[in-house]
Amino acid sequence: MTDLIVATKNQGKLREIKELLKDFDFNIISLLDFPDVPQVEEDGKTFAQNAIKKAVTIAMYTKKLTLGEDSGLEVKALGNKPGIHSARFASEKATDKENNKKLLKSLKNVPLNKRQARYRSFVAIVDSKRIIDIVNGSCSGIIAKEEKGTNGFGYDPLFIIPKYKKTFGELDSAIKAKISHRARALRKVKQVLIKYLKQK
Repeated sequence: MTDLIVATKNQGKLREIKELLKDFDFNIISLLDFPDVPQVEEDGKTFAQNAIKKAVTIAMYTKKLTLGEDSGLEVKALGNKPGIHSARFASEKATDKENNKKLLKSLKNVPLNKRQARYRSFVAIVDSKRIIDIVNGSCSGIIAKEEKGTNGFGYDPLFIIPKYKKTFGELDSAIKAKISHRARALRKVKQVLIKYLKQK
């Protein structure tokens, strides 16, 4: 069985990726399985740059097939912020709660019809020899005026999907697994991995 390292310590993200790639015969592991792995500073100017940096650093260190993913929320009324700073919007070591609180404060006087946003996900697949591919996915929504639901993580309790009139925090996980930014990116990852395994 081939090892696939997901270059993250984020349990929510790892859980989603494992679920979305469960059809593959991969032993999916994360940075939590490699305590001595180098710390990757996410100093890229774009999601794609951060995804590549994570994947390349970990693949070179472990010599294993690595998936690096960077994602975040872009809010139109805030000039596409928090963007690449989504995980550390409130502060360097912010919790999801703190980030959500800051987002609500930033949009305090913005009416619901002006709170358009999109989640974006960029994924790089790298082995120790080359960057195999970079893919992306996005999902559009509206930022709620208060948190609703306990499913998901990050900004999910604030991210309303207009079609369902519910936040990702309220939506069934099975629906999120079909329509989320990460799900859309990982559907493309599946095709990349099928091609990669055939070539091997």
